[in-house]
Amino acid sequence: MPSDNKGKTTIDIADRKLKIGNLDKIFYSATGFTKGQMLDYYIRIAPVLLPHLANRPLTMKRYPNGAQGKFFYQKECPAHRPEWIKTIPVWSGGNNRNINFCNAVDLPTLVWAANLAALELHTSLSVAPAINQPSLLVFDLDPGPPATIVDCAQVGLLLKDYFDRHKLQSFPKTSGSKGLQIYVPLNTPVNYDTTKNFARVLATRFQEKYPDRIVANMKKVLRTGKVFIDWSQNDEHKTTVCVYSLRAKERPTISTPVTWEEVASVVEGKNPDFLTFEAAQVLDRAAKLGDLFSPVLSLKQKLPAI
Repeated sequence: MPSDNKGKTTIDIADRKLKIGNLDKIFYSATGFTKGQMLDYYIRIAPVLLPHLANRPLTMKRYPNGAQGKFFYQKECPAHRPEWIKTIPVWSGGNNRNINFCNAVDLPTLVWAANLAALELHTSLSVAPAINQPSLLVFDLDPGPPATIVDCAQVGLLLKDYFDRHKLQSFPKTSGSKGLQIYVPLNTPVNYDTTKNFARVLATRFQEKYPDRIVANMKKVLRTGKVFIDWSQNDEHKTTVCVYSLRAKERPTISTPVTWEEVASVVEGKNPDFLTFEAAQVLDRAAKLGDLFSPVLSLKQKLPAI
């Protein structure tokens, strides 16, 4: 890997030449995890990650000085991108123009984005070209301290039970931060008004049924000791952290797909650490378990009436 006089290294990735730099820069000070290790993680996790990125508008959350440094969101794919980077145009009414999102459809694009310190990868719930059609329903379960991911796991199991009764499969993943996210694959024609209304009504009903444990209202003051079911992510203008993405926390934690058995065991053991996974663990899990989230890509389901 030849280096130039600016300390950048040229690498060959799938017949594309890429210049990468600052590989020794510490990105997670608590563990000494470097930018080079971040790139290595994304290269090695790519076989299971790329299918979840491909053809979804990508918002890059960039941390030029590492996970504890300042960050910025980048929706418009940088103008200085290589000519082979594919983009997805999405109309923005607020800007009265298309925003051209990056389309991380292959390994060179993923490595290029990671080299821009795109530590976190946030994706749309739509797959191009059907930009106005969500392929997924998502519930983001966020614990209000002193509640933890254990409380989120309890609420997640209640949601699973609801979907089981309606003969729909649902899939849990950690947020990589402090919460849990439940995905219901649809992959059938539906619009955001329908999915967002469904999620809002269901979250409100859960709040009414379990007022001591669940809140469906955005106001942070109402969340203390409860689990906030964030239904508002079901919006064409919002993005959610992609499965297998790193998170900018103290340690290199990952938004990790988990089994419902693991969720249940966390509730049983009341140990939030059971649902915390760092980069090396996630690579091991992917090698042993494959992609637990693969059904989300293709399973066709329809929402019940609500």
